[in-house]
Amino acid sequence: MARGSKRKFIIKEESDPIIEEEPDLISEEDSDEKNSDLKPLLDSQRKKGRKVINNDELRLLNPIPANEARERWPLRYQDQPRSQSSTETLYDSAEEIVQAKYHYANAMVDSCLYKLGDTAYVQAEEGKPHYIARIVELFQTIDKQAYFKAQWFYRAEDTVINEENAALIDKRRVFLSDMHDDNPLNCIVSKVEIAQIDLVVKERTIPQSGFYCDMKYSLPYLTFKNIFHGGCFKGSNNNSSKPQKLLLDLYSGCGAMSIGICMGASLAGVDLVTVRKEGAEDFLCLIKKWQKLCKKFSLLDDQDDSGETSDEEIDDGQGCTVSEQEDGEDDEGSEEVYEVEKIFDICFGDPNKRKERGLYFKVHWKGYDQTYETWEPIRNLSNCKEKLKDFVRKGHKSNILPLPGSVYFICGGPPCQGVSGYNRYRNEKAPLDDEKNKQLMVFMDTIEHLQPRYILMENVVDILKFAKGFLGRYAIGRLVSMNYQTRMGMMAAGSYGVPQCRVRVFLWGAHPSEKIPQYPFPTHEVVSRGLNPKEFEEINVVHGKKDYRLEKALNLGDAISDLPQVGNDEKDKEREYGTVACTGFQKYIRLPRKDVIKLTVDSRHKSSGMLYDHQSLRLNADDYERVGYIPKKKGANFRDLPGVLVNEDNRAELDPTQERKRVKSGKPLVPDYAIKFVKGKSTKPFGRLWMDEIVNTVVTRAEPHNQIIIHPSQDRVLTIRENARLQGFPDCYKLFGTIKERYIQVGNAVAFPVSIALGYAFGLACQGKSQDDEPLMTLPFKFPQCLARSSDDDN
Repeated sequence: MARGSKRKFIIKEESDPIIEEEPDLISEEDSDEKNSDLKPLLDSQRKKGRKVINNDELRLLNPIPANEARERWPLRYQDQPRSQSSTETLYDSAEEIVQAKYHYANAMVDSCLYKLGDTAYVQAEEGKPHYIARIVELFQTIDKQAYFKAQWFYRAEDTVINEENAALIDKRRVFLSDMHDDNPLNCIVSKVEIAQIDLVVKERTIPQSGFYCDMKYSLPYLTFKNIFHGGCFKGSNNNSSKPQKLLLDLYSGCGAMSIGICMGASLAGVDLVTVRKEGAEDFLCLIKKWQKLCKKFSLLDDQDDSGETSDEEIDDGQGCTVSEQEDGEDDEGSEEVYEVEKIFDICFGDPNKRKERGLYFKVHWKGYDQTYETWEPIRNLSNCKEKLKDFVRKGHKSNILPLPGSVYFICGGPPCQGVSGYNRYRNEKAPLDDEKNKQLMVFMDTIEHLQPRYILMENVVDILKFAKGFLGRYAIGRLVSMNYQTRMGMMAAGSYGVPQCRVRVFLWGAHPSEKIPQYPFPTHEVVSRGLNPKEFEEINVVHGKKDYRLEKALNLGDAISDLPQVGNDEKDKEREYGTVACTGFQKYIRLPRKDVIKLTVDSRHKSSGMLYDHQSLRLNADDYERVGYIPKKKGANFRDLPGVLVNEDNRAELDPTQERKRVKSGKPLVPDYAIKFVKGKSTKPFGRLWMDEIVNTVVTRAEPHNQIIIHPSQDRVLTIRENARLQGFPDCYKLFGTIKERYIQVGNAVAFPVSIALGYAFGLACQGKSQDDEPLMTLPFKFPQCLARSSDDDN
């Protein structure tokens, strides 16, 4: 990642003095003097191919009155004694300010006049393109050297987007950074024009040649922001206000991300209407076809000049179109005529499981009951144009599918399984060529099609680790290429009120006229465990106020100590608690549905006050026997089993002096995979948790073979409900599916306190109440107390 402080200028080396004008650059009596002692140095610079500016070509002009200069740049005039030259100070002590003798309004370099605010090329090392900077100060140092202060413009490859994703961005587009530093005046090469473009202006005029700038880029939280809207140039806040704000949750799973966002937004006074979709790729195809159908039947205002959309544009994926057949009669020999009574649903995919993907409609047939309803490809409805038109008109009126501009907020965590360390065949050279990473492209394509006002993407930290963070950089690059403002942060779930670390990456996107949401400061004392890539250290969401008091970190016992005992083969999905809450966390997490704020989930059950999903994955007989041997003590794992030794370099190995102990089936009590896992150095296989610990992360697989997941005092793995508690799910949140499916739903979810906190930040931003110049904000509540409805809340 580029940083302005690491720029290299070919005129600066410790062994070579800066070659510039003679001592006092503004003194008339000195202006014509020539210092013959400089000649050898000038010659040496020329031999090295260095840029050398003659005295007549380098001059500071129009001094700024001393009082004004001291008022505008007070730190330059501290009159402090200096033990180093200004050059040494500039490069060796970044915190020390170069002291000035005079400031100027203009400078002459190579017979070209520059003024404050001009943009210029600045010379870089040989073979590199010139840097681009705005001149924000012109001054003479107390050592009588001519300097200018630069505010740097970055090309896409200089930002987090990096060279590999720079092709996503127009080459003419540059980004104004918040990096400033001081440089010798003779670094300047020539003037360069940069057009300033307002992203919000409907008719944007981008120059055919030269550069343009419409965003500011800053390193903290890798923020790209509209340069005119709340940026460094004065602009207007043009926040949109819609009567209904639709939140589309892609890859929604059990909906924890969108539900938490809705709950948090409601705490900020914003109501969201939520739609959840899992099959994002089919959904993208569907909404594109739906837009074309609406155009075909003249339901959209933005009709093409060519008129009605052609039949070919609504191809169902199998080479068939919506069109009237020339011969409307049935083929000769047809035994029965089926008449469409009503079309009432639409999908894209293969609903009939015939390996024929395309656009399908759900049909109710005249004279038949609903058991005969079928999914029909669009080609089979070519004689039913009026029925199809009626369905599309009614669907458009009731908004059964989103059209571009109708979705206010899109959130989702596109799976990127191709970055997982468990994947032996990861494609580091071309990550997007891996089918397991393609959903990231689908997610961005959906955003490009629907054009929402806000975006929030969640993902694992590996997208910033794998292939030097290629996928994370790609995600930012795609949003910026679509003119979205962006901000990236890394948040630990435990920092917001649950007993697990669980670090995840969150990427905000905001329309140019909106404020970018902030990241909430942590509320609890939890330290992430070394998962943060050094290249992305700027995005760790941490509390920088030393005097701010954080709540004590929760531990496993705080979350689950009240739950009743269950066995390895618990079959009941619902049961009585039979216990009382022991901690504040347990009190709030047990709230009945009616008392939980804005729990907008499609519930297929009535709130009964029962405990749901308190079942564990049933261990096979061998593993159950092994778990029974694990001592009930803190830190216990397979190394505590009979016949295991730990050598001097902390590697587990079998004791050669003992006969290998076996379970009832005849298999080894200590399996080979436990000994070999991470070359014998891991303590995770058959690890037992302890009540005073913080769990690393809730996982999707509940097998104890390579992770610490065994209950502290019971011979089983943690139940679905215990995992859900670690994620902050209210107990009234009932899950559906097989036991394995419910573990996956919980393990893949965004932790509730994190999604609630982010939802609150969004609620402030969309109302224009947030300070988008400040990337972090303080929450007015803590989890889980925020779950409780106040008496005047609507359910």
